[in-house]
Amino acid sequence: MARQITLASRPVGWPTADNFALVEVDTPAPAEGQLVVRNLFMSVDPYMRGRMNDVKSYVPPFQLGQPLDGGAVGEVVESRADGFGPGDLVLHGLGWRDVAVLDARHVRKVAPLDGLSPSAYLGVLGMTSLTAYAGLLDVAEFKPGDAVFVSGAAGAVGSIAGQIAKLKGASRVIGSAGSAEKVAHLLDLGFDAAFNYKDAAGERSREPQGVQSVAQQLKQAAPDGIDVYFDNVGGDHLEAAISSLNQHGRVALCGAIAAYNDTAPPAAPRNLALAIGKRLTLRGFIVNDHSARMPEMVAEISGWLRDGKLSFQETVVDGLDNAPDAFLGLLRGENTGKMVVRI
Repeated sequence: MARQITLASRPVGWPTADNFALVEVDTPAPAEGQLVVRNLFMSVDPYMRGRMNDVKSYVPPFQLGQPLDGGAVGEVVESRADGFGPGDLVLHGLGWRDVAVLDARHVRKVAPLDGLSPSAYLGVLGMTSLTAYAGLLDVAEFKPGDAVFVSGAAGAVGSIAGQIAKLKGASRVIGSAGSAEKVAHLLDLGFDAAFNYKDAAGERSREPQGVQSVAQQLKQAAPDGIDVYFDNVGGDHLEAAISSLNQHGRVALCGAIAAYNDTAPPAAPRNLALAIGKRLTLRGFIVNDHSARMPEMVAEISGWLRDGKLSFQETVVDGLDNAPDAFLGLLRGENTGKMVVRI
């Protein structure tokens, strides 16, 4: 028997535990070319909220009564595919279950990591860092000397994007986060300034400042403006960034988590017309379009990790039955760094 989390109902606004169900199913015998994988860790990610809606998007929606899916890393327990054997560590896309049966062509064999949990393949050495790497360097066309603002900067992607910017020669890196503890974490990571967008009196940086709105906090943190905005939030953060961007500024539109659970259209940004006179570039992207960058990213990130120049944090929730709570906590911003479930 295997356990799976299925989509019990489609949420309206914020998801609840009632939208999920934990079910037991028989594990089918693997066919020729297939593997049976015992999942060790699975990922929960903001994009999964959009897949809970029955709307056309860049990935198909989750189906009612069917298991959800997403990134997972696990151990092969049975193989009917050449090149794989019991004990092999593999990365694949059938998370939200403790046992996966899938074609070997849909998995990637990975090596055990000295001193690191296999969950690193879901974050700092996986799609998380590829999103930050490609979004900053390719989509936003970062150049040494740029001033960079990252929203949702204490999350999995944002924390890596800010560190890459510093390592690549940014003149200044600013991050927004949702608590004083996360602000302190960003400063420990080497951000030049960070502010708590939930606390009108809570900005902290290396220079004391007074703050009000997100736009005012950003202006205080970047008095000379910004050249690049890595957007994980949308809404008032995007509006603030548009106001602060210098001429020919670039925006990598990675996510808009501020609006994922809204039932009405977002009010911001209301200043999009500024993009005309400033000659701004606002460019959306999907990480799968940048898969060719993975080897280069892994090599560079691995070197920075070895040299102690880049650090990462995980928020680990134990137990498949707690995966829905981990996902809901992610949407509420309860994670620092990558949120994973240890199955």
